[in-house]
Amino acid sequence: MANSMFMLCYPCLAPKTLHHDNEFLKFSSFSIKPTKPSSHSRLITMSLPMQPPYNVLITGSTKGIGYALAKQFLKAGDNIIISSRSEERVESALNNLRQDFGEHHVWGTTCDVKKGQDVKDLVAFAQKNLNYIDIWINNAGSNAYSFKPLAEASDEDLIEVVTTNTLGLMICCREAIKMMRNQPQGGHVFNIDGAGSDGRPTPRFAAYGATKRSVVHLTKSLQAELQMQDVKNVVVHNLSPGMVTTDLLMSGATTKQAKFFINVLAEPAEVVAEYLVPRIRSIPANGSSRPTYLRFLTGIKAYSQIFSRLAFGARRNRHVLED
Repeated sequence: MANSMFMLCYPCLAPKTLHHDNEFLKFSSFSIKPTKPSSHSRLITMSLPMQPPYNVLITGSTKGIGYALAKQFLKAGDNIIISSRSEERVESALNNLRQDFGEHHVWGTTCDVKKGQDVKDLVAFAQKNLNYIDIWINNAGSNAYSFKPLAEASDEDLIEVVTTNTLGLMICCREAIKMMRNQPQGGHVFNIDGAGSDGRPTPRFAAYGATKRSVVHLTKSLQAELQMQDVKNVVVHNLSPGMVTTDLLMSGATTKQAKFFINVLAEPAEVVAEYLVPRIRSIPANGSSRPTYLRFLTGIKAYSQIFSRLAFGARRNRHVLED
């Protein structure tokens, strides 16, 4: 069980995860244009519920779990800002979403999260189009599509992974918090975790695992800073999608154990998003100011699915053909 794919499952299998409530990386039709309420017309404290529809911004949201989350928020009637480094992917995703949900509920722009000015421009874009953001989800991340020992990794790949996953996350959190502190109704920031977030080893993508370990630490530190500063209208959470059958995950399905765990534990992005989005939306809806760690693949669920496979052969060849 030393294979790196097994390590990807550890965040959901660690006993401590069982205490939390709730990519292969752990890691409108027609519509009348809605009136965009000014920030001053909203409730001024999160001790009371925030009213939907919500304005949601998701980084790295033109494909995979980010795109699936955007679609689910739109299905719920919310307004969405999508973003990506690729202008071509932004335009393609935007066109597809607008075909399904109309032009007045979704906007998109390019943003490289590791560039401070890009993220500042993303905030300005959101404020221009929606006035404020209720929910900001930090999904942008990278493994440089590289699965090899650290000793064989190139400088370029290491820089790509660390600057995107760590520096980029810090910049996004900084700008999201600055924006939301100035919104009377505040807002919620969700940081997506990944393989390595619980401190377990991640061979073949050690740099990625190290950056995802830092996600949990950063979230806790930001929660402490906001409490220290007596900021009550901004809350930072962790969000765990588990194993999602993205292109990145499937590109690592090169060993027997990798294929086993993909079939047993991984789910399509649409399934994961359908589960997570109602739970994300319930937090502002309930007026909660308490940090949460929302998980799709809990420890109990993972153990149950592994047991079903070993005992009854369930979930064999669901996503990839096993040897």
